[in-house]
Amino acid sequence: MITIVDYGMGNLRSVQKAFERLQISAEISQSPTEIGQAEKLVLPGVGAFRDAISELKTKQMVAPVCDHIAAGKPFLGICLGLQLLFDVSYEDGEWEGLGVVPGEVKRLEDQPGLKIPHMGWNQIHLANHMPMVLKDIPPGSHFYFVHSYHVVPKDVNYVATRTTHGESFVSMIAKDNLFATQF
Repeated sequence: MITIVDYGMGNLRSVQKAFERLQISAEISQSPTEIGQAEKLVLPGVGAFRDAISELKTKQMVAPVCDHIAAGKPFLGICLGLQLLFDVSYEDGEWEGLGVVPGEVKRLEDQPGLKIPHMGWNQIHLANHMPMVLKDIPPGSHFYFVHSYHVVPKDVNYVATRTTHGESFVSMIAKDNLFATQF
């Protein structure tokens, strides 16, 4: 069973409907106990990093999420769910993240003629290795992005795909049981 973490800031129903469309059972949970016992975990997210990490802490979900990943169980982070995995974010200040992935979350660089937030369809390109979750997806496939911040892992071995929006940024990380996307 897949458990989708409900900390009050996710596109939960959209994620659940995507699994239903694939005929995969997924439940939404606010319970730290259920999250801690999950076989597979999805951490979606929409909104501000500061608010999201605060909600995870207030609802006592930090330890179950981090323990799940440390136990080697399958984990998928989506959008803000990717960014929360990192040590620190500089979105509207400096905020400590979950610290699962060494690195930081920084704003996309402002450039003349470039719109931020990055909104729309864009290509992903393999960076270091082919994660199993992409094995049936053709190179150069397009995915939908909505973000103003991007992750910068300290360890390049986490980087699975990159995307260009003015600058090249990490659009997916993958290592062992951990997968997370900016799209």
